[in-house]
Amino acid sequence: MSEVDEVFKALADPTRRSLLDELFRQDGQTLGMLEEKFSMTRFGVMKHLKQLEEAGLVVTRRRGREKLHFLNPVPIRLIHDRWVSKYSEPWVAGLSEIKDRLERQMEKVYEIFIKTTPEQLWDAIVNPEIRAKYNFGAAVNSEWKVGSPISVDVEKHGVHLGEGEVLEVDPPRRLVHTMAALWDDDVRAEGTTRVTWEIEPVGDSCHLTLTHDQMREGANAQIFGGWPMILSGLKTWLESGELLTTPGSLMYS
Repeated sequence: MSEVDEVFKALADPTRRSLLDELFRQDGQTLGMLEEKFSMTRFGVMKHLKQLEEAGLVVTRRRGREKLHFLNPVPIRLIHDRWVSKYSEPWVAGLSEIKDRLERQMEKVYEIFIKTTPEQLWDAIVNPEIRAKYNFGAAVNSEWKVGSPISVDVEKHGVHLGEGEVLEVDPPRRLVHTMAALWDDDVRAEGTTRVTWEIEPVGDSCHLTLTHDQMREGANAQIFGGWPMILSGLKTWLESGELLTTPGSLMYS
């Protein structure tokens, strides 16, 4: 079964859609918190969550003894980029509404599977020329050493979009850095946040998890709302060598 089939199968059940609606309302909930919202057994909730995890729509994280469940909008973004935008504008409007609701949280966790090697994926993240191909046309420049500055720039237009500092580097497995968005006064007011890239090889593919955190509650959605499109573009580039032609991807081309 393809990734797209898994997503549609997961979304076909009304209970699973209700679970997603509940996580839309409040991200990062435990199994116990979710169980209280539904008139079914704990096992029933676990079974539905497992299928959502297998489809990549839910990601889990351990916080001490608790296991928290987060939404992962990347599979929805992939469906939008590859299928929905070609055929149905009403679907696009609906997905945009979901996207807006997803972006109201303090911490966002995204995951995606890409058929590539850890080394190739790492290079696509840190190489500014490759990064610009899927990062709205913006290169991310750094020496990628702990303490090194990061600069996000579109050189041909003379646009400086952001800056940060490298906190952790473990190629080709883990990269942690701060990021401050600078493209307008609204995002500049949000200050500095943190981005963590984690790469795990799985067979002939890689499991990439991106966590964007240290954001205030109600933070401006512009600072993290582009990740699903960026990660979709990264997957498309590594697997096919092609560029996405969505409006955001072409923003600074």
